[in-house]
Amino acid sequence: MTLPPNNTSGSSNVHEARSALGKRLRELRQAAGMSGRQLAESLSWPPSKVSKLENGRQTPADDDIRKWARATGAEGETEALLASLHTLEVQHAEWQRVLRAGLKPHQRELISWDQRTRLFRAFEATVIPGLLQTPEYARARFAEGARRLNLPHDIDEAVKERVRRQEILYRSDKRFHFVLTEAALRFRLCAPGAMLGQLDRLVSLSQLPHVRFGIIGFETQYVISPWHGFWIYDNERVLVETLSAELDLRQPQEVRLYGSAFERLAAVADYGRAARAIINRVIEDLAPEASEDGS
Repeated sequence: MTLPPNNTSGSSNVHEARSALGKRLRELRQAAGMSGRQLAESLSWPPSKVSKLENGRQTPADDDIRKWARATGAEGETEALLASLHTLEVQHAEWQRVLRAGLKPHQRELISWDQRTRLFRAFEATVIPGLLQTPEYARARFAEGARRLNLPHDIDEAVKERVRRQEILYRSDKRFHFVLTEAALRFRLCAPGAMLGQLDRLVSLSQLPHVRFGIIGFETQYVISPWHGFWIYDNERVLVETLSAELDLRQPQEVRLYGSAFERLAAVADYGRAARAIINRVIEDLAPEASEDGS
């Protein structure tokens, strides 16, 4: 998934945070009167590691921070440096780390956020949102992720947890606003028969009293590019999924940016009968293929 070339995007802010940490490490080295090579030799590191850390091309480990502070006589800076590093790790969590215990635990973590969120806003350009997925569609999505990332095979348990999460759609104290592109309805991310079932479910869910469901048709003139999908939890947190990581953005200016982007996308979407008409059109196009496939 490509993120927008915008200095206020989540990926840019992660890069800026990593660069700022690297700049601070360089300042400590220079204040100690050491060259990069001297520091590397004192730590038994290759000189390239010092360069990568200082220029934000590599994220340091906790132990790297402690050794750097000790070698430069700046041990009093250790806690502040570690705090900066851990903030960066929250913002940019690689899937291999997030999902190292399997797919199911991550679904449970999402449930905890679901419980304390009152307003959910989600935009998806390529996939059906997790809270709206059928078990068959969810299984295909988990299987694809497990293959790509070589994850523990707990797909059945992850599907059960995702279905359990969906109970929240029926709670009267929650509000949901979903916006999808027509492309998300048409991408073949599972078998045709499973996709037909998914589309039927969207028709039903679009009529729930606490769910606002919009679709941006192919013929729509966009006012902002649909760069990538994202979820906004109240006005506190934005989650963005990339191929390699989950971006967890909580800076107020970032939440406002994504909130503004969501409103502009939502403004050009079709709702109600018009949205269901788009879904039904996709169903009609897909039905012959599902019949031929025997699904």
